[in-house]
Amino acid sequence: MAIQHLSSAPSAPASSRPYPMASPGYGKRSAPDQQPRRADDFMLLPLRERNVAGFIDQLPEGAAMDVKGLAKQLPLYGQQAVGSALKALSVAGYLRRVRCLVTGEGGQVRWVFRTFWSRTARDNEWWAALVGAERAPTTVAEPAAVRPEAPAVPQQRTPEPVPPVSEGDSPAYTALARLGRADARLALSAADCAVLEPLAAAWFTRGVDADYLVQALVAGLPAGVDSPVGFVRSRLRDKIPPQVSAAPVPPAQGTPVRRVMMECTKCGVPGRADALPDGLCRACREPGQEPPEASAELPAERDVRTYVAELRDLLKAP
Repeated sequence: MAIQHLSSAPSAPASSRPYPMASPGYGKRSAPDQQPRRADDFMLLPLRERNVAGFIDQLPEGAAMDVKGLAKQLPLYGQQAVGSALKALSVAGYLRRVRCLVTGEGGQVRWVFRTFWSRTARDNEWWAALVGAERAPTTVAEPAAVRPEAPAVPQQRTPEPVPPVSEGDSPAYTALARLGRADARLALSAADCAVLEPLAAAWFTRGVDADYLVQALVAGLPAGVDSPVGFVRSRLRDKIPPQVSAAPVPPAQGTPVRRVMMECTKCGVPGRADALPDGLCRACREPGQEPPEASAELPAERDVRTYVAELRDLLKAP
């Protein structure tokens, strides 16, 4: 059980610009049963987490919750520090990332991404119950171009040459060709895009768009990527969203859509709540953990006897 302790919330330094809002249906969501704000909220948290928590707590509903956006408003901390703070707040029980399957205009099925925030620390069972009870709206009013919020990390936006794209190219090929502009570490050749196109096309059959696919592939990159095509191939296979019916039947007006999943606070991998304790997948919960090495084989019996005999000879020597 997470301890529902009182913690302190000093105002974290932020820029004077208005904080950006997420697209409709996305962004920050306050969890139910919130306690009134107090001067000693988050007091028991470390200083960095206390400042980040205090800042998030004061954000309005629907505010963008990506790491890059938060770091821009918190000049004391870079994107890596903010990402680490969000991970710590997730472990402490203050937030969870959730994706909800909604049916938009024309019966289009898509995922929307939200960050649920609780001023009081909650345990895993409480969060699992919240996710299980969450009901996504059947329709979401969205602008023409929607850029889904996704867990983000520092990204290089240096323009890079990209494979040529023509009108006849598929959305999957076009999205792969954009990766080099989103992050130079994932720049792909035209041949690479053609090879990976079938794997990327499978994502589009599961209710995502090109913006989400690009964000999912570039989020949480390691410092160096030796083989962009191999790295992207692995991510396309490992991070593909759950299967959605290719021809969903639009629910009647007012009928809730019940497809709700939790996702890893750090890397965005989706899963059931019970598979993401503390809001983290296993890889992010135990970073750098290597499988135990096999124990060294014991020498053969004759080698042991030979070694003992040599020791005895040494002891007998003057």
